[in-house]
Amino acid sequence: MTTRTMTADEGGTEDFTTGEGLRALLRRLHEAGPDAWRTDPVAARLMAFAAEKYEALARKHGLDPWEAATAAFDVMRTRSAREAVDPWGVVTHAVRITCIFEERAQGLLCSVHQARRPHVSVFHDAERLSERDNPLDDYHSAFHTTDTTPDDEHSAEGHTSAVSAVEDAIAFMTLLGWPAAAARAGVEHVCQALARAGSRQSAFEVLRRDRHAQALLDLDGEAWSALLKTLLGNQAPGMSATTAGRGILLRLLIGETLPVLLHDDDLVLTVALAAPGSGRS
Repeated sequence: MTTRTMTADEGGTEDFTTGEGLRALLRRLHEAGPDAWRTDPVAARLMAFAAEKYEALARKHGLDPWEAATAAFDVMRTRSAREAVDPWGVVTHAVRITCIFEERAQGLLCSVHQARRPHVSVFHDAERLSERDNPLDDYHSAFHTTDTTPDDEHSAEGHTSAVSAVEDAIAFMTLLGWPAAAARAGVEHVCQALARAGSRQSAFEVLRRDRHAQALLDLDGEAWSALLKTLLGNQAPGMSATTAGRGILLRLLIGETLPVLLHDDDLVLTVALAAPGSGRS
């Protein structure tokens, strides 16, 4: 085994830029033991490649590229990455989620572990009052009042919450690898069908058989099914009272936030794997 590895390294045939090549390298490093990551020259080149690959993602969240590379290193040593059909997809997804919570942790002035907790991440970033040029009551909505009738106020709140839920649903899909255009088109089409049908179950049944919409949105069967179940919930008997049965539109309307949804591992995995162009088999 040592001779074969040295030959592959010297010949430069370990192409870890492909999914198959990365899987083979991760398995070899795992079998070689924990010291292999420290001494293997290919491992060093892999981490340099990861730092370059995720540089833009790290900069987007105000991080150093090597912080993203560190997140990649952590997931590369896991069994899920070694055995994944698309190991780069698994690594990219993990790095993206880590960068999100690293940024939240910096803004909240807490640890990443705390930032991942829903009851902590719901708060806004910390800021000093002195950072504002204008007095607090000039810009903070808590100090503003408007004269509205109860009916107008209730209607405005309902409209705002619905619009916010739609935008948050689009942002959620986009964060998990869906192209922005596909995420917006898919969410808005489902919302239009929901408004016409009047109930999630009716909308789900209509959309499930709507091959024209599926073709128009350029989604395969798996992505289309995942989109409907994610937004409207799993309509199978006995699922209505569960988190999976509610769907993210309802969950957002009843007060759950994006960080809370991102903490739902099963939901995140389902949406990420169904993303168009994710390379799933």
